Amino acid sequence: MAAADVDVQKHELPRTLKLSGHVGFDSMPDQLVSKSVQNGFVFNILCIGETGLGKSTLMDSLFNTNFESQPSPHSLPNVKLKAHTYELQESMVRLKLTICDTVGYGDQINKDDSFKSVVDYIDQQFETFLQEELKIKRSLSSYHDSRTHICLYFICPTGHGLKSLDLVCMKKLDSKVNIIPIIAKADTISKTELSKFKAKINDELRNNGVQIYHFPTDDESVAEINATMNSHIPFAVVGSTDFVRVGNKTVRARQYPWGTVQVENEAHCDFVKLREMLIRTNMEDMREKTHTKHYELYRQKRLEQMGFTDVDSDNKPVSFQQTFEAKRSNHLAELQAKEDEVRQMFVVRVKEKEAELKESEKELHAKFDKLKKDHAEEKRKLEESRKKLEEEFVEFNRRKSQMAASHHTLTLGKSKKK
Repeated sequence: MAAADVDVQKHELPRTLKLSGHVGFDSMPDQLVSKSVQNGFVFNILCIGETGLGKSTLMDSLFNTNFESQPSPHSLPNVKLKAHTYELQESMVRLKLTICDTVGYGDQINKDDSFKSVVDYIDQQFETFLQEELKIKRSLSSYHDSRTHICLYFICPTGHGLKSLDLVCMKKLDSKVNIIPIIAKADTISKTELSKFKAKINDELRNNGVQIYHFPTDDESVAEINATMNSHIPFAVVGSTDFVRVGNKTVRARQYPWGTVQVENEAHCDFVKLREMLIRTNMEDMREKTHTKHYELYRQKRLEQMGFTDVDSDNKPVSFQQTFEAKRSNHLAELQAKEDEVRQMFVVRVKEKEAELKESEKELHAKFDKLKKDHAEEKRKLEESRKKLEEEFVEFNRRKSQMAASHHTLTLGKSKKK
């Protein structure tokens, strides 16, 4: 259909109509749920924290399984990120879970660039997804989305506030990923110290402008619980792979000489609160915010770096095709300019080479003429020497003949006298 045949009235508000009977599109939510369950879900967690803070143990506790993580050494020269993907299933729902651990984080003497590997990893996942989006033939439906949906930042339970490394790293990441700060091994500090520690952490985050993830309160169904849980951030958690019998129940806990710390006891730690907020209530919001906020910000910056924009210098809308054509024209013009420059340089160099060759030719001619002249002179001298030798040879023969004749005359005279 030609463009002139299309009559679209922009900015026209849609009219609300009443149905005279049942149509059936009220089943769309059910269709969406069925399709989502069929495709399964993807969730990617990034765990940042110093070695030995219990990151792997907490992951085992959160998902009630054993990921069989290997302990990390303290002697690595730099930070390495190791990501492992697992297939989990609960009831009929399948979850493809990726857990990325920062191996060697905070173990170096010089910690200035400890965050750089983490930033590069997150950007690389965004870049991979962007390149898949920009393909002509895309397969996003079957593509494994590796973008980081949540970053659990493990804070060492010192009770003295955040380290400079913690603040710098979270500040670098807050525009790239959802961050939830966690106080690890919270059973090592008292409740009074813990409440003061939480307040100090929140003050330091606020004073340094670090934007952490807050659970959404715009959904009425979860607004109250999310608002309450936002006040508990950072969560003080305890993880354990051991099970202890307490009363008639076997619970996940840590056994100490003075007693037992139950992981799922809210009076002991915030583990249940974290699991409720992270997995059971706000997992989809984290996935959505990663796509609509953090990825969109990265995508915008990358497309701007590539030269694409939504408006021109006059602030008028510009289509993707117009931008592409303009960049293509500029690129071709640059190529033509470079070609002309190379051609001009080639011509200049050819002329310089010709001048050098002509100069060399002149020098060769001069050397040839000199050699020719020297040769002629040598030949003349040789010829004169030859003539002189011939003359001397003739003179020698003449004298030899004279001497022979004289000797013969003397011999005849002596014979007659006898």
